[in-house]
Formats: sequence, C-alpha cells, structure tokens
Amino acid sequence: MKPARLDKARRWLYLLLVLPTLLMLVFALYLWGRFGGDRPVEYADPAEHFKYGSTGGERESGFPYWVFQALPHVCAQHLPGAGYASLGMIFEAGKRLPVGMSMRHHLGLERVFLNCAVCHTSTVRDTPASEARLYLAMPANRFNVMAFEDFFFNCAKDEKFSKAHIIPQVRHLLQQQGEDLDLLERYVVYPLAVWIMRERLLMLAGRFEWAQHQHDWGPGRVDTFNVAKVLFNFPMEQLAEHEQNAPADFPSIWNQAPRQGMQLHWDGNNTLLAERDKSAAFGTGTTPPTLDVDAVGRVEQWLMQKQAPPYPYAIDQAAAEHGAAIYQEYCADCHGAGPRDFSGAYVGKVTPIEAIGTDRHRLDSYSYALAVNQATLYAGYPWRFSHFRKTFGYANMPLDGIWLRAPYLHNGSVPSLRDLLEPAAQRPAVFYRGYDVYDQTRVGFVNDVASENGMSYFRYDTAVPGNSNHGHEGPAYGTNLAAQDKQALVEYLKTF
Repeated sequence: MKPARLDKARRWLYLLLVLPTLLMLVFALYLWGRFGGDRPVEYADPAEHFKYGSTGGERESGFPYWVFQALPHVCAQHLPGAGYASLGMIFEAGKRLPVGMSMRHHLGLERVFLNCAVCHTSTVRDTPASEARLYLAMPANRFNVMAFEDFFFNCAKDEKFSKAHIIPQVRHLLQQQGEDLDLLERYVVYPLAVWIMRERLLMLAGRFEWAQHQHDWGPGRVDTFNVAKVLFNFPMEQLAEHEQNAPADFPSIWNQAPRQGMQLHWDGNNTLLAERDKSAAFGTGTTPPTLDVDAVGRVEQWLMQKQAPPYPYAIDQAAAEHGAAIYQEYCADCHGAGPRDFSGAYVGKVTPIEAIGTDRHRLDSYSYALAVNQATLYAGYPWRFSHFRKTFGYANMPLDGIWLRAPYLHNGSVPSLRDLLEPAAQRPAVFYRGYDVYDQTRVGFVNDVASENGMSYFRYDTAVPGNSNHGHEGPAYGTNLAAQDKQALVEYLKTF
C-alpha cells in the first residue's frame, strides 16, 4: 500500500477508535451531570432549615418527589381522609412539602423524606374557627407516624403501585403546571424509581410486620426503641411480652443547652445530647454513611438556645403567685426551681419506677441487649455511640413550655395538667388525641372531639397495654391538694 493511502487508513482507523471514545465520554459526562448530583435544598434561616432542611435521609430512604405527590391520588383508599393532611401532616401556604419533610437532588431526582420537625412541630388554635398557629420544637401531637407508615406499606402491596398507574398521575400533576416528563424520565427513570421504591417498601413492610400486632400508637406517639430493634434485625416475633406495646409521646426539644449532661429520653438512657440527636436522626431515614452531619449540626445549635414559647393567653397573676409557693413545695426538686431555673436535687435524674408508678412498658422496652447493640453504631467514626445505658425508671425533666407538651406523662395518657393533679381513678379513662384547639382552663388540648370537618381524631383508651394513666400521684405529687390549690398550681405552670 502506498504511504499516502496508508496514512489515510491510519487516520480513519484513529477516528474510528477515538470517536466512540469521545462519544462515550460525552455520554458519561451527561449521565454524571444528570444523575451524579447530591444537592440538598438549603435554607439560610435556621427556623426554615429546621422545618424543611435535610438530615441526609433522602439519600437512602427518599421518595421521588412526584411519586410522593401522586400516591395520595393513586392509593386514596389507604388514607384515613384527604391527602397527607389526614395523617396529621401540616402544610404552610406556598410550600411544596409539609412541615417536617426535606428535599435533595439525588440520583437524578428530587427526593424527599422526613426531618426532625415532623415529630417536633405542631399547631394551636384558640377556637375551632381560629387560624392555626405553628409552634416549632413542640411535640407533634397531630402527626400519626404509624398511619404514615401503614399508608406507604399498604399502597406498596396494592396492584396500583405500578408504573402503569403512577406515571400517568405524575404526568397529570406536572401538566397542571405546564411541565411533563421527558422521554428518559418517562421510559427509564420513573419506571425504575417506581420499581425500586415498591421493592424497598415491601422489604420494610416485612420487617415492620410486628407493629401490625400492636395496638395503634395514635398521633403524637411512636414505639421508639422497638423500632430501633428492627434496625438491628432483632427477631421481633420472639420479643418478650413485657417489651411490647411501648408507645411514647414525642417530646419538646427546645432550650437544649441547659439539658446537656441530664439523663435524656423518657427513661434517661443517655446523657450526651449529640449522641441522642444522632440516634433520633435514624427516624429521618439516615444511616451512619448518609447522615448529613453539618445539616444536623445546624439544627442542634439552633435548638441549644431556642426558648419555649410563652403562654399566649391571660394568666390570673394572684392565683399564679399562690401556685408558685405550692410548686416550690411539691415540684421544684424534680422539675427545677422555676421557668428558667433548672436547679433541683433530682432534675435530669431518674426516679425509680416503683416510686413514680407510671406505665412501665416504655421502660421495659429498652433492653440491655439493645444498649449493647447501640454501642456498635457509628463504629469507625469519632462519634461512635458509647453513652446508652439501661435504667430503672423515668427521668425528671424541666417544665419550660409545659403548656404545649400535652398530653402528659411519657405515654401521653393524661390530657391536661389539671387532670394530672387528680388521682388516676379520677383522670379521664378515654379521651381523644390529635385535636389542636386549646383548653385554657385545664391547660392541655380539648379532648372530647371525635371528629371535625371530615377529620377523625384518635380514641385513646387507658385500659390498652402501654396506655395506663396511673402514677405520678399521691401526697408527694399534689393529687391530695385542695381544688383551689390545684388550680393555682396550674395557673403558675402557665408562666413556664
């Protein structure tokens, strides 16, 4: 072959070799740009970050945003009412997500999942006709986490959880705002996302099958540490009977700085705030590799100094002054000297279950075996867990913002402060939870409303295992006081 032809052949061979490589490189760069990002939606305002900022849970547990929006239409029969609001989720005007859900662009999709605010934000209304006011860091006494889980598990088991039903609904929602899925999304991304999401939900439904044999937790409660056992692959079908049915109220989480070193959680099983917070973050879908440490750290720093909201209604100052003296005699040693003074001989310490006499299911659910397993969490990280301990009772906590922390006791079995000052036999045996109209006289939420405007509320029965309203009673706890002294004490507690 002549040299000129040989050179030309070589050039063609070179092009044939290089061009596919370049095309593959361009395609790889396109795929990286389309599917390689990991960008949370960020908020400069710490309060907005608390409400909508990511903890990292979307990376492992996140739902595709448009699938999340489509499911209440596709699986409406598995919801107790209209949309996610029927589960007690709170929506602010103009927001794409309910309070307590975050968004992250991950694997080419906008993915969403829960954050801290879903369990620690709720609302108050003055009357049924009033606008609801949002309070951050209070217990989420409207949100029904068990019903939330059941909706997704039941939907995943439904034949409608398929690309044939979900993708048309996604397209319909997008078209309502002048958008649509592109071809790659329509025929590759979303079919694959729907399949993966269904497989993951069915896997989780199997692991959480034990909860189907429990009594309903109702809004504002979760069986915290039995859920943790699932994450450690405990054989839940072999769980000891005394460890079962242990739902506990979501706590308030404001003003954390003075709580450092106290015995935390209802049973006081940890004394390190950062460790407790990382443990709680598992509830937002995070794992040790996926936790967004900086984002969670922002929330922690904000909560250190965030104060409890003041009681917004009128206070009888004369009665409150009388109640202050009663408080000092009966309450201060365990709950602090005053609204902002947390000094007291037993504040932040555990009172033995035999002394306080409250329902012991939550205490018994936290086992030595679980504490041992928790010591393996974050192995290889500087913040490996080392502070979880099995205890013998329930922790005494400061009472700042106590007016927003109803219902009372660790399992939310007493609807108001005034009821808490009565012996157990005189406390309501049955009441309704999840209603946000405030009872200014008894200090708690109105608890005799079964339904309103199509929303049904949870019937709380204190005879159900784990729901007992006994304990925190007797001469030492003020239940033997005269009626006017009890009301004066309640009036003083409004100042906290």
